[in-house]
Amino acid sequence: MADIQALLTQKRSVAILGREIRTEVVRKSIHILIGTVPTLAAWNLGATLALLSAGIVLYAYCELLRLDGYEIPIISRLTAVAARQRDSGHFVLGPVTLGLGAMCALLMYPEPAASIAIYALAFGDGISSLAGRLFGTVRIPFTGGKSLEGSFSCFMAVFLSAWAVSHRPATSASIALFATLVEVLPTKDLDNLLLPVAVGAFAHFLLG
Repeated sequence: MADIQALLTQKRSVAILGREIRTEVVRKSIHILIGTVPTLAAWNLGATLALLSAGIVLYAYCELLRLDGYEIPIISRLTAVAARQRDSGHFVLGPVTLGLGAMCALLMYPEPAASIAIYALAFGDGISSLAGRLFGTVRIPFTGGKSLEGSFSCFMAVFLSAWAVSHRPATSASIALFATLVEVLPTKDLDNLLLPVAVGAFAHFLLG
């Protein structure tokens, strides 16, 4: 009997972990898509800002309808799949702060700092969460459960993207280290705002 209970408990744990991984993959896939913003902004900054603004307003409207019990095709389903357990029954704020973070970077900083800030948000934060969920074993104290493996992934993602933009490896390493220190803070969805604003300022300071 005890063996059966242990087996059932193990199966439940595996099922919960599978759902958590699926949720994180969906969330961070949306996160990584924000990496297209610098390319769009290079084509037309005004249109990109308008597109981000419209996306935020549309999402917020659909999310309010979802909370009132109305289902919006695709958007409501995607939000429900991407929602973490702590978001259950609440407005899922992540996509709003994600769009606002990208807009802040575009409005506050010139190139290449703006692109580096957005890539840090898209790839640094996005890849670190996935890596931490899939491979994280060494937890960093006082960070809300973030892992050393996730932080290393953040550093590498920001370093490579900053290097691709600036062509300055030493400076890119400094930016990546700074971004990793900011990302590890237990700020929940507010990191979508804090990370691009802080990294953009630091990159602009170093790159001039």
